[in-house]
Parts: sequence; structure tokens; C-alpha cells
Amino acid sequence: MDIYLVGGAVRDALLARGTQSAAHFDRDWVVVGATPEAMAAQGFLPVGKDFPVFLHPKTSEEYALARTERKTAPGYHGFHFHTDPFVTLEDDLARRDLTINAMAVAQGEADDPASAHIIDPHGGRQDLERRTLRHVTGAFAEDPVRILRLARFAARFPDFSVAPETRALMAQMVDAGEVDHLVPERVWQELARGLMEQRPSRMFEVLRDCGALARLLPEVNCLWGVPQRADYHPEVDTGVHLMMVLDMSARLGASLPVRFACLGHDLGKGNTPPDVLPRHIGHEERSARLLKGVCERWRVPRDCRELADVVAREHGNIHRSGDFSPTAVLRLLERCDAMRRPARFVEVLLACECDARGRLGFAEAAYPQRERLLRAQAAASAVDTEAVAGAVAAQLPPDASPQARAQLGPRIAQAVHDHRAQAIRQAFLHGT
Repeated sequence: MDIYLVGGAVRDALLARGTQSAAHFDRDWVVVGATPEAMAAQGFLPVGKDFPVFLHPKTSEEYALARTERKTAPGYHGFHFHTDPFVTLEDDLARRDLTINAMAVAQGEADDPASAHIIDPHGGRQDLERRTLRHVTGAFAEDPVRILRLARFAARFPDFSVAPETRALMAQMVDAGEVDHLVPERVWQELARGLMEQRPSRMFEVLRDCGALARLLPEVNCLWGVPQRADYHPEVDTGVHLMMVLDMSARLGASLPVRFACLGHDLGKGNTPPDVLPRHIGHEERSARLLKGVCERWRVPRDCRELADVVAREHGNIHRSGDFSPTAVLRLLERCDAMRRPARFVEVLLACECDARGRLGFAEAAYPQRERLLRAQAAASAVDTEAVAGAVAAQLPPDASPQARAQLGPRIAQAVHDHRAQAIRQAFLHGT
């Protein structure tokens, strides 16, 4: 059997220009001339369901038998895979998505691909130099997931452009309805990975350019061209603002839940009645309702959907909280569940900071609301609620009526609320 390093490890090692060996990247291997039985006999562990993939007995790296594929039905699952010892490396590379992912290096040279003989039948190295994302063959059109993957690579490599012929092919795939057959798990997987890339906005710009965004996330797609008040948003366009917010979340190193919350925080502006534009009264609640549909459609994980819901509902109040009284701040904290979930509240505030700074001319602006609300949250959380409850309960006489005892819970809740509001007032007064 012959073994080759393929795909991303070769690409990334070449991009690193020899500063790192291929061992620093996730490595995938293709095995030519072997059978599943031969792999098992050498101790490789089978893991593939659709086609033979094996884990190395020592490194746990993936080794796949060289394969070809044939389209049999619409969508991601509509493929028949074929492997046998006569499938060549060139056959395997021809089925890959992008030229920059269709290069290989013999196993003996894999530690230093930049200095090795690159097997490159589709011009991937040249496209790396040209900073171009280009499909390998027309087979690209058979798998709609590849549209999402290309968009994700555009977010990872923001200085790469999409080849015109590839952009045209993607648009044809969308028109043919291929995107409509994508399964939720794969859509979310690619969206999540794209959100975590260097410039997330590029993923959405590429999807929008080929028409896929309108099919996958129409709630996001319709934001372009929707005006906002220029005194608050010098960039005016809501879609442009959203992209700036996403890129700010990447700049600030935000987690996936924060970045998803940034994506969904202004969805309600897309259906603001035209007669009230450029104002967006009540868009927060509309955003939360639209977000629910997005999360159900693509089966968004619970941590992402819960954080996004809080940010959608409360980001306007958080922005305005500098003018709130201690009691109003406490009500805001309670709606955000900030005392019970302080770590999540930190992420809520980070998403709001991304929103505030994701505006034209505000990238370097301070966000004092973050420090003020964290100070308030710390003061409110420091209140000894058990002591407050005990003091209220001690006021209840032993012979209290059932009606009086029924009011004990609400009285305790009100007393805790009052103590927390006072704690916040003192924290603001003394700046601690």
C-alpha cells in the first residue's frame, strides 16, 4: 500500500511557508492499494460508516482508503462511495472540493511539505499563491455542503477571493434546489465553524452572493438594505452593521454562543414596518421570536440559543443602562438571570459590547455599561439572602394565620429585592 498526506495539512503547511511542520496541523491520510482486511491486519481500527476510514493504532490519526463517489440522489446523503485497491490517488483527489485541498505528499516527505514534491493535479499550489478559492471539478455541484465549506474557508482566509466560475457554479446549485436538501446537523456544524473563524462576515457575504443565505437564513439575508438612524448607526445599513458586529466578536475572541448571539441580536429589524423606518421600535422582541425559528430549524445547541435569546431581548436595555436607577438595574439583572448565572451574564455583556463597537467609527470606543453592570451584579450577589429570609421569617408570630404564612414567600422575595437594590445603590455611590 502507498500512503499520502492530503488536504488541509498540506495546504496549511504551505501557507505557513515552512515555519511549522505538518505535524502541527490536523493530518489526514489516504491509503492507495489496500483493502479493509489489510488495514485491520496491521492494527488499524475501522470507524467509517459510509466508506472505510481507520484510526492509526498509535497516533489515532485518520487513514481513509482512496475512493471515488457517484451522485445518486439530491442532498448531502445522496452518494454512493466506491473503494478498491485500484482506485488511484488522482481519482481520490479529483473528488475533493477545492483545489487548495486537493494536494498530497508521500508519507516519507510528510513532515516538511513545503520542501517536498507536491502532488498537485489541479493547480492547488498556484491557487494558494493567487489567494483563490476554486472548485476542483464539476463534481463540486453534487454536494451542497461544499457551498458552506467554501464560505467557511472564505472566513478563515479573508484575503482569498472566490473564483468567478466557482461563484457561478454555487449560484447554479442554489437555483437547482440543492441547498434545500441540506440536513440541519451539517448546516449548524459549518455555520458554527465559520462563526469561529478569523472574519465571520466573509462566510455570510459569500453565502449571500450566491443566493444560499436567502435559503438558509432568510432572517439574516433580509437585513441588507434596511436603514437605521444615522445618529446611532453611521453605517446606516443593518446588514452592514451585523457583519461589523460579527467581526468585532472575532476580534474580541468571543465564544461560539456569544458569536451566535451577535448573529441573531437584530433579526427583528428585518420586518420593521416601512412607515416607521429608520426607527426600529420593539425590534428586540421580534428578534427573539425570529431567533426561535432559526434555532429550531438548524437545531442550535441549548447554550447558544439561550444566550442569544437574552441578548436579543435585552441588548437595548443594556446599552441604555447607564441612565438606569439602581432598582431598574436590578430588574435588568433579574431578567438576565445574572445572579444565578454570572458566567453567562459576562457573555451577554460581551455580545452587547460587540454590538456597540460594531458600528462605523466606534471600533475603539469604550463600553462603560459592561463595568457598571458587573459591579451591580457583584453587589447584588453579595447580599446574604439566607440572612434576609431568616430575618423576615422571624417577624412571623408562632400563631400566624394561614393567610399570613402564605404571604411569607412573597415578603421574603421583596425583602431580598430591596436589599439587593440598596447594595447596588451603595456600589454606584461609592464606585465599588
